[in-house]
Amino acid sequence: MTTLTAQGAPADAGVNSGDAGDAFAGAPGAGSARRRLQPRLAPWLFVGPAVVLAAGLLFAPLVYTLFLSFQGRKVAGGGLGLASEVFVGFDNYVRSLTNPALYESFGRMLVYALIAVPITMVLALVFALLLDNLSSRFTRFSRISIFVPYAVPGVIAALMWGFMYLPGVSPIREVFAAVGLPEPELMGPVSVFFAVANITIWGSIGFNMVILYTSLRGLPQELYDSARLDGCSEVQLALRIKLPLIVPGVILTGLFTVIGALQVFSEPNMMMTLTNSISSDWVPMMLVYRDAFVTNDLYGASATAIVITAVTLVASLGLLKVLQRRAFGGEA
Repeated sequence: MTTLTAQGAPADAGVNSGDAGDAFAGAPGAGSARRRLQPRLAPWLFVGPAVVLAAGLLFAPLVYTLFLSFQGRKVAGGGLGLASEVFVGFDNYVRSLTNPALYESFGRMLVYALIAVPITMVLALVFALLLDNLSSRFTRFSRISIFVPYAVPGVIAALMWGFMYLPGVSPIREVFAAVGLPEPELMGPVSVFFAVANITIWGSIGFNMVILYTSLRGLPQELYDSARLDGCSEVQLALRIKLPLIVPGVILTGLFTVIGALQVFSEPNMMMTLTNSISSDWVPMMLVYRDAFVTNDLYGASATAIVITAVTLVASLGLLKVLQRRAFGGEA
């Protein structure tokens, strides 16, 4: 006979319900465990492809280049003997660092950077500030017009501008001749620095302008309204309110521009075929290309590439630290 509890339910039912409760109690725990795993796994699913891509296109070539920089080729048996790859230690680095052509190329690159970097940053900032004041109907067209040169590949831009500089086909020289002025030598030993820098400036202003313009659009409109009510002019608004508030964007674009100047290659390499003012070792990256693919000194080129990478890294981190300290008054 079944015993009834105070609530009128069978006693055995209490045992069964307890077992069922334990079973159901385990189910939410398992579900919560799965839910705890999902937030941890989801970020890696998004970041994973980028990590794999960076490892394949950046870290793997860098490690292989570092490996080659410590290697050399040795011919066994003399004459027509077999060549084998051997470890040579720091010989390639000593040979690279004692090469006068490397320091001359760094000097030319520095002159080029002193022209290209400031002009690029100033023009990008001016265009961003002007676009921020334009009406919405003109902003989109102007923004696209300034950004379009960035979409042109560097090789195409170098060829296009190179023929615009070339005597006999240059429309720039024809304009000077039409107004009775002497035709300028656009690719002479000195003017070639400005010619190469102009190609870089023309192509990179749009990218930097978009970053700075996006930073400006993220500022609250109430700041502008308050400043105008206090009698602030548009120039004062730009210099005293907008510019200090977008310092992180200025630092970012400045760092990108400096790194691009340190690694310049496409523009002078393409213009080398149009003028004698640019040699095969005009900038460091062209020196690496010549050693690796023209003179077939792959190991020496690898050592030079690692030296350039180290210089770029040190210069970028040093510049970032200086800019952050001046901008925020603290350590980077």
